[in-house]
Amino acid sequence: MSILINKDTKVLVQGLTGKTGTFHTEQALAYHGTKMVGGIHPKKGGETWAGSKGENLPIFASVAEGKERTDANASVVYVPPAGAAAAIIEAIEAEIPLIVCITEGIPVMDMVKVKARLDKSKSRLVGPNCPGIVTPDECKIGIMPGNIFRKGSVGVVSRSGTLTYEAVFQTTNAGLGQTTAVGIGGDPVKGTEFIDMLEMFLADDETKSIIMIGEIGGSAEEDAAQFIMDEAKRGRRKPMAGFIAGRTAPAGRTMGHAGAVISGGKGGAEDKIAAMEAAGIRVSPSPARLGTTLLEAIKG
Repeated sequence: MSILINKDTKVLVQGLTGKTGTFHTEQALAYHGTKMVGGIHPKKGGETWAGSKGENLPIFASVAEGKERTDANASVVYVPPAGAAAAIIEAIEAEIPLIVCITEGIPVMDMVKVKARLDKSKSRLVGPNCPGIVTPDECKIGIMPGNIFRKGSVGVVSRSGTLTYEAVFQTTNAGLGQTTAVGIGGDPVKGTEFIDMLEMFLADDETKSIIMIGEIGGSAEEDAAQFIMDEAKRGRRKPMAGFIAGRTAPAGRTMGHAGAVISGGKGGAEDKIAAMEAAGIRVSPSPARLGTTLLEAIKG
């Protein structure tokens, strides 16, 4: 079974009528017929969105209406930062099972409020500030380039958008392909963490190996490494390769992502690498060797 999304996933687009929403919706529709079923705009309900290649999608005034009319089970958020948290909460209240937020720059306090609502709901949020999810040849939600994907056996989870693409490209070139690739985003407060995805990949029979890409800042990678160690003791283990971005970053320096800041002696690359290696994850010396490092891990 595909992780999170598959060919039957029906996706609503929050922010469809904007430039970004329009572009990436057209890309998704072109990717193996991803089922984009409608857009959401409170002032344009009843209108129709027209794509550049003759695509037409209905626009609904609310997520609840869109879900009722289309039976959607996923939503993607392209709403600008000021309104993105409210858009996520609207999708949570509509009980959308999977919400993917691409928006970068959402205020941390806004996400704290979202997280509180999320924790009491049945919805899963991926993001914000993430590239989305792709299950090759089935469904694409977000901004990842579909042409680099190939159906295969590697589960990819990453805090970095660009390095998600790198891992996908290299596992495609290595002949391994992917089951699903998920960019969880680099913000300090987000919906889905490494452990959530690792749990799914370990439970998925089609996923034979895993790539995990982290960054400096926070403790998510160390927590994930401990989870992998605990699962291995229970007999659940799959070959894993990893990478930590920001190894040369000086302490206290914010490096692009809001979550990638080292503070109080915690969150440094070396500690993360040591934890991952202790868990049996083969850490790649550079992003350019992710594919070959995973092949080495598979060969044992």
